[in-house]
Amino acid sequence: MVFQKRLLLTILLIFMVTCQTNVEIASPTTSSTQSPPSVTPTQLFPTDPPLPPTEENQYTQKRARMVDDQIAPRGIEDQAILTAMRNIPRHKFVPEDMVDLAYEDHPLPIGYGQTISQPYIVALMTQTINPEPGKRVLEIGTGSGYQAAVLAELGMEVYTIEIIPELAQSAAQRLDELGYTNIHTLNADGYFGWQEFAPFDAVLVTAAPDHLPQPLANQLIEGGRLVIPIGPVGFLQTLWLFEKDGGELQATNLGGVTFVPFTGEH
Repeated sequence: MVFQKRLLLTILLIFMVTCQTNVEIASPTTSSTQSPPSVTPTQLFPTDPPLPPTEENQYTQKRARMVDDQIAPRGIEDQAILTAMRNIPRHKFVPEDMVDLAYEDHPLPIGYGQTISQPYIVALMTQTINPEPGKRVLEIGTGSGYQAAVLAELGMEVYTIEIIPELAQSAAQRLDELGYTNIHTLNADGYFGWQEFAPFDAVLVTAAPDHLPQPLANQLIEGGRLVIPIGPVGFLQTLWLFEKDGGELQATNLGGVTFVPFTGEH
């Protein structure tokens, strides 16, 4: 009988302990008015490391730095020009061994004794002719086609002449592949302009003669603008703006520059 009582008491104690344990597990440690701690998605699923930048993204960043560091701080305020130069893949207009230097602050050789102009000079000459969509511009010295692309990107109708056959051909192919339908190319001596399509709202010359070619002045409309470097070969030249007013040309000195010599009959 005593044994049965002890057994009964032991079972009762075990039952009480078990009930207390269950109650403690079920009871929250915080009050019902408090929210459980939040967990952000990053705690649940850590983010993957960022993907390495693509080659095209690297060029996009280089173009942005070119505009922000080299061009805009020097007084180029035309937002359309800045946008065009942010968009145009300048590295496609230089030789393969020069691609890494395409966005640097200086001209680059493109073969045959010619160069692609310094980005700032391209922007300065473009801004000086007061570009507007629909205007017709004659460019003398196509080179690799970069200046023509900038003008075309602004909605201008571009007529560009290159005297070196190999450059004229490669530039025409490059501009066609990039989808420019408003650029007309010609392999000829730019000294005489392009009379067939004259007159032009603007004329832009990217090589330096020792005087202003009269045919280019004649092919400029009244009120038009002509931008050209003039000076001796191998020395500092002067970049000039000529504006036609009443049939006469008014000249403005834009500062010292260095361009490759103008070739052809002059």
